[in-house]
Amino acid sequence: VQLQASGGGLVQPGGSLRLSCAASGTIVSIANMGWYRQAPGKQRESVAAVSLGGNTNYADSVKERFTISRDNAKNTVYLQMNGLIPEDTAVYYCQMAVRTPLYFRNHWGQGTLVTVSS
Repeated sequence: VQLQASGGGLVQPGGSLRLSCAASGTIVSIANMGWYRQAPGKQRESVAAVSLGGNTNYADSVKERFTISRDNAKNTVYLQMNGLIPEDTAVYYCQMAVRTPLYFRNHWGQGTLVTVSS
């Protein structure tokens, strides 16, 4: 199973970006999906998560600005980021709890860089 993230880039403060992460391989089902980020010199932190049933939760720092969603038919998770601020600058990683015919475990994407700067 591989996760491929995309959508990062350079954006001005107040701007928007949409991240996508698609899983490929022999997948039976995917439980929770999430986005994490790691800023320079800081630990990786959870940004948002969505359960198989669609329940979501967000870090306090991104509530009301970011929206996580998933498309189960496409094994894809999205992160719509609005009102970006410089503090959102980080490498963003997607995470999925994947069940295959052989195992059930977390998988991580390769990371996509988001830079918020004027």
